[in-house]
Amino acid sequence: MENKNKNNVDIHEIEKFNLLAHKWWDSTSEFKPLHEINPLRLNFIKSSVNLKGKKVLDVGCGGGILSESLANEGADVTGIDQGDKVIQIAKLHANESGVKVKYKHINIERFYKNTDERFDVITCLEMLEHVPDPNSIINTCSKLLKPGGKIYFSTINKNVKAFLFAIVGAEYILNLLPKGTHEYKKFIKPSQLQAWVSGNDLSFDSIIGMTYNPITQKYKLSQDTSVNYIVEASSVND
Repeated sequence: MENKNKNNVDIHEIEKFNLLAHKWWDSTSEFKPLHEINPLRLNFIKSSVNLKGKKVLDVGCGGGILSESLANEGADVTGIDQGDKVIQIAKLHANESGVKVKYKHINIERFYKNTDERFDVITCLEMLEHVPDPNSIINTCSKLLKPGGKIYFSTINKNVKAFLFAIVGAEYILNLLPKGTHEYKKFIKPSQLQAWVSGNDLSFDSIIGMTYNPITQKYKLSQDTSVNYIVEASSVND
């Protein structure tokens, strides 16, 4: 059963990732796919924005794989996550690697209520399908974005192919992810995400898919958005 509360937290999801937190930076562990897709995600962001000197908020930052990459591009990065253990791992790794990232154990709704900061770029990747109310996340992201700022969402499409590839294939056949990582009912069609984006003072700018070839064991960006996809949006306020 899904655990919901007023803070838009699914306790089961938090506990699930906290249990694996110590493996976050092991590129041969259950987080191998995150390590492998990270350059693709980063390059997609860099294709539309120069990160140097930009204030960036990484929502649902986990152990900090993307956050550190953004910081290495010269961005001033804040990473937030609801998992206390994953934030501890993120802080520890940043300290060991000498990368400057400000990490906070907090959800985005509470973060917004307690800060006056606004950001040039916001990333919210592989996160929307793990919360009770994705639209609340998008709404709050839009409020934290500077006029003309960019925001990036990634998630999983909701169709038979996505179920077969992202759950049956990835979790039970190829063992790319731990069993139970995803719930099909939380997957999001691009049309639904577009509606949420457009309804929260954001412009839906572009969409790109991300595919996996089980033969070559490689990920790549493509026009195929039938399973994984990334959306680029921007503030409509100048």
